[in-house]
Amino acid sequence: MLEPVNLRHILHENPELMFQEFFTTQLLIDNLSELKNLVIYRPIETGLVVEYKVNDGDYLLFRADIDALPIKENTGVEWSSKNDNMHACGHDVHTSIMYSFIQYVVENKINRNIIFVFQPGEEAGGGALKVIESGIFDKFPIKYAFALHVTDEYDFGTIASTDGVLFVSSVECDIEIFGKSSHVAFPENGIDSFKTLRYFLDMIDKKVETSTEPFIFGYGKIVSGQARNIIPNYSKAECTIRALSLEKQDEYIQLIYNDLNVATNKFGSKYKFHLGPKYAEVIVDSELYKKLVLVLSNKFNFIDCGLKMTAEDFGYFSKKYPSFMAWVGVSKGEKYGLHNDKFLPPDESIELGKNVLISILGCFI
Repeated sequence: MLEPVNLRHILHENPELMFQEFFTTQLLIDNLSELKNLVIYRPIETGLVVEYKVNDGDYLLFRADIDALPIKENTGVEWSSKNDNMHACGHDVHTSIMYSFIQYVVENKINRNIIFVFQPGEEAGGGALKVIESGIFDKFPIKYAFALHVTDEYDFGTIASTDGVLFVSSVECDIEIFGKSSHVAFPENGIDSFKTLRYFLDMIDKKVETSTEPFIFGYGKIVSGQARNIIPNYSKAECTIRALSLEKQDEYIQLIYNDLNVATNKFGSKYKFHLGPKYAEVIVDSELYKKLVLVLSNKFNFIDCGLKMTAEDFGYFSKKYPSFMAWVGVSKGEKYGLHNDKFLPPDESIELGKNVLISILGCFI
């Protein structure tokens, strides 16, 4: 059976995108099958749900995500990615933390029923909801759910969470504007798709600026035009919406539709608005927070980080069960940030994360 650090290196060398985590899934099966008292389920094509049952009581659920991102790695370590993907969000570490935690539970014969979830498709795929909708968790009386997320925003050993909404609701969206090409010398013969898009974005920006509550409409990629002297007949913005809740998110989506109609009617263009999977806000249960903050503060540098505009599909677990999620600080000086081609938590993060989970588990046995 692989040691957790060796598992991490293999995963990091072989990152797989959402719902393509076949190697990762099989690697986990091959190694976890060597442990006793585990039942392994595959509710959807990739990822695993692992049951550890020792009595007729209820269950605790611990979740780790396993997918990677389409980012070319730039860390320079010997075990860098062998393909054009990268574990730039630390999911290789999350998986290895859970793997190490399972070893601890089995070897120490912990007297608590536990469900371990290796979840696929967290990166914009809505994998949490897909696994939940499979019905697998209906088999078990689950009382609480827990998850961790590494970050170099905080120094190594710092644990951060908050009471209430920790991460916001989010959804990715694409906006396509269709106009009509013409030479720039004859603008009356064309319909400028980019001018429409720019007008729309200005409208949305004003709403963001005047909002009285946290709201983000971000557009990280815009594509438009074919040549410098041709009015663009097509423009596209790849965007993300972030709000306090799914309900607020729906309100903002309606505002976007309204503003798209105004903009396209003004310029005579047309649009398509495509929404990706919606992510629910991550809610930290108040009673769990009060209980765990005391324990974690005694063993780690615990801070209340307040609301973050980060998004995480563990939110669907927190909608279904009373839940607790926390950041695990892994910075030893570097602060590249998540989804960066140089983001690389040290191997010691695995032992740190495992010890955090052990501390959490200790409150319920």
